[in-house]
Amino acid sequence: MKRRTLAIAAVTAVTLALAAPPASATTTARPATAAPSVAALAAPDVQVANVQAHLAQFQSIASSNGGNRRAGSAGYTASVAYVKSKLQAAGYTVTEQTCTSCTYQGNNVIAEWPQGPTTDVVMFGAHLDGVAAGPGINDNGSGSSVLLENALVLAQQNPTMSKRVRFAWWNGEEQGLQGSKFYVNSLTTAQKGYIKGYYNFDMVASTNGGYFINRVTSTTAAPLKAYWDSLGLSPEENTEGQGRSDDYSFQQAGIPTSGYAMGASARKTSSQASKWGGTANAAYDPCYHSSCDTTSNINATGLNRSADGVAYAIWDLAVGGGTPTNDFSVAVSPIAGGVVRGGSTTATVSTATTSGSAQTVALSASGAPSGVTVSFSPSSVTSGGSATMTVSASSSASLGSFTLTVTGTGSATRTASYTLTVTGTGSCTGGQVVGNGGFESGTTPWTATSGVITNSSSQPARTGSYKAWLNGNGSTSTDTLSQSVTVPAGCSSYALAFYLHIDTTERTTTVAYDKLVVQIGSTTLATYSNLNKATGYTLRSFDVGAYAGQTVTLKFTGTEDASLQTSFVIDDVTLQAS
Repeated sequence: MKRRTLAIAAVTAVTLALAAPPASATTTARPATAAPSVAALAAPDVQVANVQAHLAQFQSIASSNGGNRRAGSAGYTASVAYVKSKLQAAGYTVTEQTCTSCTYQGNNVIAEWPQGPTTDVVMFGAHLDGVAAGPGINDNGSGSSVLLENALVLAQQNPTMSKRVRFAWWNGEEQGLQGSKFYVNSLTTAQKGYIKGYYNFDMVASTNGGYFINRVTSTTAAPLKAYWDSLGLSPEENTEGQGRSDDYSFQQAGIPTSGYAMGASARKTSSQASKWGGTANAAYDPCYHSSCDTTSNINATGLNRSADGVAYAIWDLAVGGGTPTNDFSVAVSPIAGGVVRGGSTTATVSTATTSGSAQTVALSASGAPSGVTVSFSPSSVTSGGSATMTVSASSSASLGSFTLTVTGTGSATRTASYTLTVTGTGSCTGGQVVGNGGFESGTTPWTATSGVITNSSSQPARTGSYKAWLNGNGSTSTDTLSQSVTVPAGCSSYALAFYLHIDTTERTTTVAYDKLVVQIGSTTLATYSNLNKATGYTLRSFDVGAYAGQTVTLKFTGTEDASLQTSFVIDDVTLQAS
C-alpha cells in the first residue's frame, strides 16, 4: 500500500567505428575508438586495484568515525585529509575551500595540476560526502576514488599539457549540491569562462548498474562516450541524475557539463538487463543511502571502466603530444518512422564535432527498399549543424520494415540507423487507439505498478473516479504505467495527449529530485519533475506520427527520492489518429 502524506499532487543513435571488445574488471586494453587524437591513444591504464585501495581507506575512515562520512562529521574531515595528503605528495596545488553556506560547514578540496594554460581549464569533480546511514562507498566513494587515482596517475605520467586540469571533491552534495554551488558562486565571470568543461562522477560502481552519461549526445560528452562505446556498452542518457548532482551547479552557470554514472535507486529495465546484464526491475544500487553501502557494494568491472574512461577523457582533452584529429558524430531523431505508399516522412539528422575542428560532412543514406528515396536538405553540413532527411515512398514501394543507414562523410565516415516502416495505401482507420485511457474500466489493458490505478479520494480524477497516481510516497520509489498501442498507418495526424497534475512537498525551485519520464517506443517525449508542480491538471500533447504503422509501448515512469513526496497524477490518455 502506498503511503500518501498529504492531499497532494530518445534516443538518438550515434555510431562510432569501434573495434575493442568489452573489458572485464581487470582489462588493460586501451579503447579503439574512431579516429582518436594522438594524445588519447597514449592514455594510461588506471589500475582498478589502486582505486579499490582508496575505497578501502574510505571504509576504514567511516568505521573509525561513527560509521559514516556525512558532511560536517569527523568521517568527512578525515576523508578530506586523506585526499589532500595524497594530492600534495603527488605535486598538486591543493586548496581547501570552506563552504560557509553549507548546512554542515566543511571544506571542498580543489587540486590543480600546475601545467597548461590557466585560461583553458577542464575540470573533473565528485562529491566526497556521504549520508549518515552508512559509509557511502559507492555513493560517492566510487567517484571520489576514481578521480583521486586518475589525479595520481596524471602526476606520475607528467605529460605535456595542452590544457590545465583541475580536480574537485565536494562538501554538502547530499544536502542539495551545496559545496559545488558555493564554489561556482565564488568564481568571477572570467574564471567561469576559463572552464571549458566540467565532468562529474557520482556512483560509478553500482552493483546492478547501467552505463549512463550526462548529456550523452553533447560535444562535451564525446570523449566519455567514445571510451564506453569502444567497449560495446552503448551508454544511455543519465535521466535519473538530471539536476541531482554537482554538474547541475556548473550547468546553471553556463559551463558545459557531462559525466559518468551507473545509477542509484531507479530500476533497471528489461532492455537494459539484456544489454548490460544484471537484474531487471531491481534498483541499480540496492544499497543506495543505506548501511550496506560498503566495499562489498562495488561493481569492480564498472569501477574499472569508469576509471579508464576518465583517463581517456583527460588525455583526449588536455594532454599535448599531437594535433587532435578532426572528428564528428552523426545522429537521427526520431530513430524510427512510418510512411504510407505515396507519402513521405521526415527526420532530423544532427552532427557534432567530437574532436579537432569543425568540418564539412556530406550526408547520404543506404538500405532503402525498392520504391523509396531518401534526400537531405541541405545535402552537406558543417559538423555541429543539422539537416532534414525526407523519406518518400512511391505507390509501388516495397512493404515492411527496413533499416536505413544514414552516413556522414568527412575526414572520417560516421553512421546512424533509422528504422523505416512502409505500409500500404488505403484510408486512414483513424480513431482513438489507447484503451481505457480514463482508467474507469479497471487496469486492462494497462500494465502498472500495484496501486497506481486508483480511485483514492486523496487525489481527485480529472473525469470519472479513477486515474493513475504515480509515486507520492515521500520515500525512494519507482512506479510505471504502460500500454502497447498500435498506431494506424495512412493518417495525416497523430496526437498523443494526456492530462497531468503534479503536486509536491519539495521546497526547492532549482533541483529536480523527483521525475516522470514519458516514452513511446524508444523515444522519450518529455521529462517532468517536482519543478513542474501546478494546481489542477495540465494538458500535455505530442505528435507521434513517426510511429505510424507500428505497434509500440506507451510508458510513464515515475521516480521519487528518499524524502518529500511528489505525486504525478495522470488522466484521460488518448492517441487520436485522423
